[in-house]
Amino acid sequence: MATTTLRRRAAWDALKAHYETIRWRHLRQLFAEDPKRGERFVAHGADVLLDYSKNRATDETIRLLVALATESGLRERIDAMYRGDRVNTTEGRPALHTALRAPRDATVLVDGADVVPRVHEVLDRMAAFADLVRSGKWRGHTGKRIRNVVNVGIGGSDLGPAMAYGALRHHADRSLTFRFVSNVDGTDLVEATRDLDPAETLFVVCSKTFTTLETMTNAASARAWLLAGLGGAPEAVARHFVAVSTDAAKVAEFGIDTANMFGFWDWVGGRYSLASAIGLSTMLAIGPDGFREMLAGFRAMDEHFETAPFERNLPVLMALLSIWYVDFFGAQSVAVLPYEQYLARFPAYLQQLAMESNGKCVTLGGDLVDYETGPVWWGEPGTNGQHSFYQLLHQGTHLVPADFIAFAEPSNPVARHHDMLMANVLAQAEALAFGRSLEEVVAAGTPATLAPHRVFHGNRPSNTILLARLDPGALGRLVALYEHVVYVQGVIWNVNSFDQWGVELGKVLAGRILSELESAEEPKLAHDSSTNALIRWYRAARPTGP
Repeated sequence: MATTTLRRRAAWDALKAHYETIRWRHLRQLFAEDPKRGERFVAHGADVLLDYSKNRATDETIRLLVALATESGLRERIDAMYRGDRVNTTEGRPALHTALRAPRDATVLVDGADVVPRVHEVLDRMAAFADLVRSGKWRGHTGKRIRNVVNVGIGGSDLGPAMAYGALRHHADRSLTFRFVSNVDGTDLVEATRDLDPAETLFVVCSKTFTTLETMTNAASARAWLLAGLGGAPEAVARHFVAVSTDAAKVAEFGIDTANMFGFWDWVGGRYSLASAIGLSTMLAIGPDGFREMLAGFRAMDEHFETAPFERNLPVLMALLSIWYVDFFGAQSVAVLPYEQYLARFPAYLQQLAMESNGKCVTLGGDLVDYETGPVWWGEPGTNGQHSFYQLLHQGTHLVPADFIAFAEPSNPVARHHDMLMANVLAQAEALAFGRSLEEVVAAGTPATLAPHRVFHGNRPSNTILLARLDPGALGRLVALYEHVVYVQGVIWNVNSFDQWGVELGKVLAGRILSELESAEEPKLAHDSSTNALIRWYRAARPTGP
């Protein structure tokens, strides 16, 4: 394979030269030279404030990064995505997650057909169904109302709904219990259903093709659990299962009434699908009005991304700064640090969004890249992380750019808690940026033998993202913000952010190994010696009998 031309671009060469002039400059120096830096390096969009002043960047850095974006055809690629061009080139599909939150009077064409009416038809059916369940008018097989909702999916069909429910639990109907099952490990399903009454439980099975191995294995076991609890009547399935799928035949074969099947389209990738019917459990939790508020938040950020100049465009700035660190400073990961307990699952959601999208080593044209692409994304809510991995952020040898996320209003006002929370997020960003020098440590009276251990070198970059409050609209804006960050990164790196061929090989091999594990006869193994030995060990060690 050939390598790519990204490194041969004029803007890339200019950034390399610029990096050599700035690589050792400290944020202390940058702030000292520009007393108003903290006011200038701020961008606003869709009711989100981005303070990017604590980045190892100058006006020249931003100018050169924007030049790289322009030279990489970012404007044209943004327009192509919104227009419905087949930007998912390896699968020959558009990537139109933005159409999922388009207003009713918008027009988005795919192969000459406007998809917006179809989107709103599904949203309206979801709303009608959600109203039935939330009002108690939808009854289970025995006549009891539904009090428990179990979402069965995996990947984006689980991470999105699970994250959104956790994030918006404050706005959810507390008379309903929500659980999420994804892992093929039977423990996941057993623990999710252990204390539930089958007569009061609704399962939302999310699988586009209704063939996803983990999802359909869990769904089949959930059906067996339900029937065992309701006397084995097959007709009970239709009152306790609904489907988010596109395969009516398989849905009907499972026992689900296809009138309760909610579809979506092949131009919606799983990790971009929260605003589609995959969000049905979210709508059941927060109601149709809350879901529409979330869609409005998505749409506000979509419009900002599409129209704002690059130098004031939040997703563009965040993406370009991440490329600056990954490809010039050698950063291997990025930390996402929400100072909001309801966002506990947000870093995990972003892991799939970013790493499945841009964990690529070949370009759109199939050439090997000769630069770094997607970093590892990770994180935990503050202040918990401060008492675990922040040690590495402050004094470790790895450069880890961080995104701090915080809100002006607490979800649950309790005494001084929110002021303390905000004091911590602002202090951590300040400490990472400026640190504490040896001279400052010694001046504070620290013994000479201990002083080196209490030095914080600082110069650790971060963004601070602020919103008024965590509500459905804010969640929509945050998710869309990072969706577009990921797309901009993919455009600059010239990779396809919408396929995920890397998940396929393991699936294929797992199917082969499963048949060997379950074989009644000793299988003839043709794997490597390690895999062969492990298969034999498991076959010998596993329990036998019922």
